[in-house]
Formats: sequence, structure tokens, C-alpha cells
Amino acid sequence: MREDGERDVTDETKPAGRHTPPAVAAQPEILTPLLRDRESVMVYDRSHVLGPDALRAILEAARWSPSAGNSQPWGFIVGLRGDDTHAGMVDVLSSANQAWAPSASAIILTLHQVATDEDHEISYSDYAMFDLGQAVAHITVQARSMGLQVRQFGGFDHRAATERFAVPPHWVVTTGIALGLPAGPDDDDTEMPAWVRTRARLPRSRLPLEAFVHSGKFGHPADFLID
Repeated sequence: MREDGERDVTDETKPAGRHTPPAVAAQPEILTPLLRDRESVMVYDRSHVLGPDALRAILEAARWSPSAGNSQPWGFIVGLRGDDTHAGMVDVLSSANQAWAPSASAIILTLHQVATDEDHEISYSDYAMFDLGQAVAHITVQARSMGLQVRQFGGFDHRAATERFAVPPHWVVTTGIALGLPAGPDDDDTEMPAWVRTRARLPRSRLPLEAFVHSGKFGHPADFLID
């Protein structure tokens, strides 16, 4: 606990054992724990405050992610629980996302640049959304290294968000990110609807590699996957 009352969440101070992902055993042991223990959390610790140092570290991860021609075509609008930006973001969320996202320590809207204006040039706009995705992936891994979790979502009024936050026409509001400290397994958040708590406990599942890794031609499972 810091003198100003905020809890630092860093590599050295991440809370051990606060939250165990529901299906860790199902994740391949060959993955780094930063990825194996990642989950899209819907139930967050409402008392957690994301301090400026932690937030800066998370956004630095996005800053140093790769991009086509070093174009860096990403943008982020950050709202911290309790501030006006966060409240404005909650207003434009879908009703389903309004049920859980406000409990996160931060909500971030992601943007990517799609055109030029007199002050901003972009030569690799065809890859801008891909590059934004990489930046968000870096945010996710950095947050996980600090004991935090990220849930990405698209359920919000994109037009209303564009207007609310005065996003210029050469940028597109793309996705939302909820970021925070997962609630502990014994935390009973009475403000959270039952369907959210139930969904949050569902096991994770993914298609097998053979379904999407090809060789020779599309649809032929890669040779190295076949015994």
C-alpha cells in the first residue's frame, strides 16, 4: 500500500493466489505462464486502483510493439474508474457490458489510423488494424506480468464513442479493453448479475492446431502436426 492509499501492482508486488483461472490444467504446459494463465476476466476487484506508474508500464508495452514501417497507427483513450472519461465510456457500452465492465480499474478504447490529414501521414494503413492488435496483445501480456487481467470487447456504440471523445475522421474507434485486478475466488460481488458470475467460471476452450495450421494447401493440416 502506498502512502497515497493506492495499491501498487508491479512484478514485485503482484498479489499471489488472489485468483486461479478456472481451466489452467487445460492449457498447454509449453506456454509461458503469462499466456497460460491469461483469461478474459469479467469479475474485477472494485477496490483496486490502477496507479499511474502501473498504467504507464502497460501502455509502454503497446508503444514498443511492432508495426509496419514503424507507422505506429494506434491510439488509446483511457478512462480510470471514477473519472469523467470512464463514466463516458460506460454510457456508450452495450447493456450486457454495462453489467460488468464498470468494475474494472480502467476501460480503454482502442483506435487505429485509417487515413491521413495535414498533420498525420500513414503509409501502411492496410496493416493498421493488425498493428493495433499486436499493441493490444502486448498490453495483455504486460498486464498479466503485473498480476492484472484484460478483457477485450466490441459491444459498445462506436459512433457515440467517436462523437463523445471527439475522435477525428482519420481515426476509427475499434475495440474496448477492460483492465484490472481479478476478484478473488471467494469474493461475492453482490452488484454483479448472476449470469456474469456464471459465465466468468466457464472453462476455456480452443480449436485444435490441426483445424487452422496448414501446409501444402489450405485445409491440409501442417505435416509436423500429423503423427
